[in-house]
Amino acid sequence: MPLYKAPVEDALFLLNDVLGFERHGNLPGFADATPDVLEAILREAAKISEDVLQPLNLSGDKEGCTRHDDGRVTTPTGFKEAYDAYAQGGWMGLSVPEAYGGQGLPFTVNALMSEFSSSANMAFAMYPGLTMGAVAALLVHGSEEQKQTYVPKMVAGTWTGTMNLTEPHCGTDLGLIKTKAVPQEDGSYKITGTKIFISAGEHDLSENIIHLVLARIEGAPEGTKGISLFIVPRNRVNADGSAGEANGVSCGSIEHKMGIHANATCVMNYDGATGWLIGEANRGLNAMFVMMNDARLGVAIQGLALSEVAYQNAAAYAKDRLQGRALTGAKAPEKPADPIIVHPDVRRNLMTIKAFNEAARALVLWTALKSDVAHRSQDEKERQAADDHLGLMTPVLKGVLTDTGFDNCVLAQQVFGGHGYVAEWGMEQFVRDARIAQIYEGANGIQAMDLVGRKLPRDGGRAVMGFFNELGAFIKDNQGNEALQPFLKPLEVSTGHLQQATMWFMKNAMAKPDNAGAGAYDYMHLLGLVALGYMWALIAKAAIAGSANGDAKAMEHKLATGRFFMERLLPETATRLARISAGADAVMALPEDAF
Repeated sequence: MPLYKAPVEDALFLLNDVLGFERHGNLPGFADATPDVLEAILREAAKISEDVLQPLNLSGDKEGCTRHDDGRVTTPTGFKEAYDAYAQGGWMGLSVPEAYGGQGLPFTVNALMSEFSSSANMAFAMYPGLTMGAVAALLVHGSEEQKQTYVPKMVAGTWTGTMNLTEPHCGTDLGLIKTKAVPQEDGSYKITGTKIFISAGEHDLSENIIHLVLARIEGAPEGTKGISLFIVPRNRVNADGSAGEANGVSCGSIEHKMGIHANATCVMNYDGATGWLIGEANRGLNAMFVMMNDARLGVAIQGLALSEVAYQNAAAYAKDRLQGRALTGAKAPEKPADPIIVHPDVRRNLMTIKAFNEAARALVLWTALKSDVAHRSQDEKERQAADDHLGLMTPVLKGVLTDTGFDNCVLAQQVFGGHGYVAEWGMEQFVRDARIAQIYEGANGIQAMDLVGRKLPRDGGRAVMGFFNELGAFIKDNQGNEALQPFLKPLEVSTGHLQQATMWFMKNAMAKPDNAGAGAYDYMHLLGLVALGYMWALIAKAAIAGSANGDAKAMEHKLATGRFFMERLLPETATRLARISAGADAVMALPEDAF
């Protein structure tokens, strides 16, 4: 049976010592999240993740979801009880405004709960995660009546939510959708069409499921300009606010898929279902992008979460499994062999994962804090800078954390040898579950194109220039810190690689767009590596200061892990730059019939 322990201490260190969580005390919701309250919340989040959700992960994967003849779906044994405990604990509405039944806490707190719950049971965590994404879209674009009708029940967990975008004939190209909406005299619409890959589309966890559905109103323009967003509840809502009769929404089938078996990924059929327009007609993508951006950060967290739980199990196994002797002589002479953690190649695997996890968690929390600033600050300049950061880093987080998270699950599986390939150890489930995060909410190649094609040149490159300025200021301000030099020098070199790659695109992508397409994926990972390196520099600075005031042993462990990242992982930026600078010629050279 796999194990999991939520990294509460590391999270608190990052928030309190590295990222200065308390400095945001002037923002709404932060005053309530005092250090004591924050720690109490995270320890309770750890408790429900470790004791309630994690024990259901392996069994839920084996049992999966079941679709019945009436189109209803049941989740694996224990999921309903776990969901009730999760909802009753108030975890659904951590960062939702109190006016709608939430606790109004910073989004940053919710990001950590997302990590803990996804590490413990990714398939389960998707049910409340999708609900909160739907809530985010309603809060921004819904009418006050819509907010009052749906959000409090979703926050309470009585109702859940989904997002319905994709159709059988179109993936990311949403301009091709065919689902239609016919206006009715009472202001509602009749929605007809089929959606696929709908996570949590049908289940037995809540009384009602509130689907947010992209559709085209009859007579609307073709392409993305003619798409609208609709609220389509599975069950109609009665005048008293309760769930009523069925609404022409059904699950046609459950997808047979590689992983996340305990989450019901459905084909959803809409047969003249009654829906209500959210926001303006033909402006549905604007509303849906709120949910999609939330989802992309949530998926990035899944990449980190699976990497973390895979690492914990691999490290425990490596300390227990006896095989061979250390190259430098027996480390456990009283035993028939040494534990495999003595071997450098096993250490390389474990250190690669550990060095990523700690920096990736910092990067998630740094970005989550920026999200809080963007949505809560009264300072327009501060909000704009935070929004710039979110626009630039969201595709990077989604792409880099999920790609690396999957790779790390494979590395962790490798530590187990043959046992990693056997289901009872749980490692092959982590690999299967992590794989989807690279695909859904926009495949990672599309994230890279979004970064290079849209986010990088946006507002004259203001966001990336802001990032460069922050890096440059940090390096300059800390030149006198001798202990920090093993982190500053590699960061400075890799920042130079990123700047060169950015300039190369500016000179070579406009005249030949294929150059941008061919280099986008490497640029996304190059930017991600530099961002992770910056996080390690921030962590190292706090660890150097903290070693004199706190747990010196723990701080030295952090510095050693950070030095591994700087020496063994960050130098990859040179390779990424070389690939980008090679241009598109080799990529595009073969004619189609040669493939």
